Amino acid sequence: MPSLVIAAALLFVNAAFNAVVWPRFNPRIANDPRARDAGGRRTPFYTVHVVLISIALVLAAASVVVGVLILL
Repeated sequence: MPSLVIAAALLFVNAAFNAVVWPRFNPRIANDPRARDAGGRRTPFYTVHVVLISIALVLAAASVVVGVLILL
């Protein structure tokens, strides 16, 4: 049983890290000169980083769900 609590705790730490750290990159990416081309359209640089941030947030949500399920 203690190993399950440790696993749940690690999942919660992972979720907190992803939820706190990754969204902070979005404003920096959006303001980066590589994020838009001369016409003002979003570049692949911007798109790739938004996808990475989105995946990190989905993994954070999944970590919370699995952590809660472990504790139940």
